[in-house]
Amino acid sequence: IKKQQQDVLGFLEANKIEFEEKDIAANEENRKWMRENVPEDSRPASGNPLPPRLFNDSRYLGDYNAFFEARENNAVYAFLGLTAPPGSKVGEHL
Repeated sequence: IKKQQQDVLGFLEANKIEFEEKDIAANEENRKWMRENVPEDSRPASGNPLPPRLFNDSRYLGDYNAFFEARENNAVYAFLGLTAPPGSKVGEHL
């Protein structure tokens, strides 16, 4: 989990994408918010959804696997619901 979180954070920081990190380990409110906002069909069969989970405000975007796939397809900005910077290749849609 930690490696996946670092991977997402590193990508966002390297590309100067603004984000807010919510710690669900140390904050019960954040944990509750994440559980309530991950759609039913994106939850594990048993237990609670594990981080990292990505949101744009309160809109659920996906988990690490969805982020990784978008990154591999140069579609991270589209995945995040953002406009890619001019001239960037990462704005292409899937």
